[in-house]
Amino acid sequence: MKSKNKKVTDKKKRSVISGVFHIMSTFNNSIITVTDLNGDVVAWSSSGQSNFKGSRKSTPYAARVAAEDAAKKAVGLGMKTASVVLRGPGMARESAVRALSSYLVITSIQDCTGVPYNGCRPPNRRRV
Repeated sequence: MKSKNKKVTDKKKRSVISGVFHIMSTFNNSIITVTDLNGDVVAWSSSGQSNFKGSRKSTPYAARVAAEDAAKKAVGLGMKTASVVLRGPGMARESAVRALSSYLVITSIQDCTGVPYNGCRPPNRRRV
């Protein structure tokens, strides 16, 4: 039986040479997730985590700060090259990619934004 007081220290320092940066940019926030080539999450950052609140979270500057934070974490794990997957309609996508390019070698940029094929439900008819 295992003792409850012992700490388990089986985590090894992960080294990732190349990975994928998933940038989810919405009208309210920007979330950057770093994965290895298998799809396992290595690091992440967001505009809210970078101490931006309210309407400042959706700005390109906040996305740039979040992307730099995620890139620093990835470089600390040994990442050198990365591909970028963009998703969402936000205005902060380009500035996040520019911030990543100063830390890593970007091999490809892919846009996976979903396109609505039926659209939103129309409003009900007005009753007078």
